[in-house]
Amino acid sequence: MRPTPLPTTSPEDTPATTGRTFAVAGHLLTAPKAVPGLHLVATPIGNLGDITIRALETLAGCDIIACEDTRITRRLTERYSISGQLKQYHEHNAEQARPKILEKLAQGASIALVSDAGTPLISDPGFKLVREVAAAGFNVIALPGPSSVLAALAVAALPTDRFFFEGFLPSRQMARRARLTELSRIDATLVMFDSGNRVQDTLADLADIMGSRDAAICRELTKMHEEVRRAKISELAAEAEGLETRGEFVLVIGPPEADAQAMTSADLDAMLRASMQHDSVKDAVANAVELSGRPRREIYARALEIQKEGGDGED
Repeated sequence: MRPTPLPTTSPEDTPATTGRTFAVAGHLLTAPKAVPGLHLVATPIGNLGDITIRALETLAGCDIIACEDTRITRRLTERYSISGQLKQYHEHNAEQARPKILEKLAQGASIALVSDAGTPLISDPGFKLVREVAAAGFNVIALPGPSSVLAALAVAALPTDRFFFEGFLPSRQMARRARLTELSRIDATLVMFDSGNRVQDTLADLADIMGSRDAAICRELTKMHEEVRRAKISELAAEAEGLETRGEFVLVIGPPEADAQAMTSADLDAMLRASMQHDSVKDAVANAVELSGRPRREIYARALEIQKEGGDGED
């Protein structure tokens, strides 16, 4: 027997009695009241036209819209003439806001959770809220839609059968290079976010660690100045000075070639040097053994040589 789909509106409410409305293409429509629970609503990542009718009905039909920045969400609600009650929910007020949301849910409220752009919880706050709402027995309802991760994968012209989403890399170079060295061993397409003020440095590090791979730089996806550059990482890094750095970036890195799976001595040295900038020799060696599959004795001996050469790390 197939499970019955969870409804998103209350059967006792009808468009004639709720007064909840939204507008599309000059037409004013009425939305039924959303069922009690937490509705995870995906919103556009740039182009405000990239929203579903179901999402608009839910935003109009919920009692409260919990959002990161009310100014950003208000642009969306005003575009579609939605007069919902906006309440802030972000990483800085989450501890105080969660109990209030749970209290409202206990009173039978319907609450929409949105991020500033894209699908809630994807590199955005919300995980702890969803966990507590589900643990308390309230409905958690997902409304799929825009995602910069999936949009970048779609236009990058790289394999999509397996991918790994990293989110934002560390801001400090040593930590970033160490993390990129770890990521280089993953046999999948990599997707990561970056900011305009760091993207050139990130590309330089990527060129050192994964320079031969195919990649794509996706900037301002779905917006007026959308740009996608596709080339080898080394080529993209070489052209980085001419890159427009304003806007939001998603970097997509192709998987390693089949014949590049075995870690070379140069790769091993790069991994050890990067790790030993912030880890002890012991931890750096343990990490390298796990990622390379080489004997610990061999890697430990090489780590000691590198330490003597540059004085990196502490035993």
